[in-house]
Amino acid sequence: MAKREKKEHLARVLDSHIHNIEETLQMLERPAVSQKVDWSEVTKVGDEISKQATVAGMLWNGEHDVKNLESNMGVYINLLQGFLLLCHSSSAGAGPTLHACMVASARNIVDRSLKLFKEAVSFCDSDNANKRQTIPQLSGSVWEACDALKKTPTTNCIAIGRAITQLAVSMKDVLREMKELKPTQNDSSDGPPTDATDEDGSFSEGDLGDDLSTEEMEIAQLATDVVTNALTAFKEIIRFITGLLRKSNRDSAEKEYVDSLERILSHCQEMGSEVNDLGACVYPPQEISQMKLITKKIDGLVDNIHEAVETLNGSPEDLYGALTVLKNSLIKLLCALGDVDLAPKMESLAV
Repeated sequence: MAKREKKEHLARVLDSHIHNIEETLQMLERPAVSQKVDWSEVTKVGDEISKQATVAGMLWNGEHDVKNLESNMGVYINLLQGFLLLCHSSSAGAGPTLHACMVASARNIVDRSLKLFKEAVSFCDSDNANKRQTIPQLSGSVWEACDALKKTPTTNCIAIGRAITQLAVSMKDVLREMKELKPTQNDSSDGPPTDATDEDGSFSEGDLGDDLSTEEMEIAQLATDVVTNALTAFKEIIRFITGLLRKSNRDSAEKEYVDSLERILSHCQEMGSEVNDLGACVYPPQEISQMKLITKKIDGLVDNIHEAVETLNGSPEDLYGALTVLKNSLIKLLCALGDVDLAPKMESLAV
């Protein structure tokens, strides 16, 4: 068979395999409802895929007849199909967050595997020197995806805990930027600060826009307190979730708690977005009306988180305490922003 015919034939075979894989992937769109397969079984097949990627990389990087190449492709794709079926079976009982993590890991392996074969087929009629570099690199990318499979969360609590941890990391970045804000050096002047100009009297762009007046700085500090306390609350939420399953049967707790945990995550995601917007609002000129709206939204989310935690049959005093401190800082910020309805709340702040 001529090289061109060989390539066209293998391309048609690969297209057929890809079509079948895509059909199987559709099954992963929803968690399984049957008996759950342990994720360790999935990782075992992942190890086999990693080995097959090595075999494929060596085989397709050389000169072999079309039957050998087609056979190798068939073995690999069949293994991939079995891997996806196991992934689906392992998703029984998974909430949206855990299911998304499982699907992402599975798709990563599928995408990299198919890319390996697409490139291999494209090179099979060529002596291009890039072939000897590209194919081993693509095999290596499959190994990486299979290795990452072992780090996929295996419970709803772990998946949700990791998601909230990522939100906390982003919030920490916002807090760091807010702490870099500084008061203006010449608040009483009608013009720009004296140190905001160059020797020739022109404005220095890097020194304009970040300095705050005394009043703005007070609001910025109160907003920074809100973000600090929100970050502390997130840490306490993570601690609570981490310890949740230690107090009860793991399987029954997963089923019982998943909806409440997903609600907590949803509220945390909303709060993370509002905190990010609050951090942007403290820069001059400060958007007071927008800051009021954001602060009230965060206050409502604190109540929602408290209610969701109560449904988990726990009594996390440290978490409840952190939420109370956060609410108090929100009230103080709203008062500084000129909310006229806060006098009763200010009097009732916890000491």
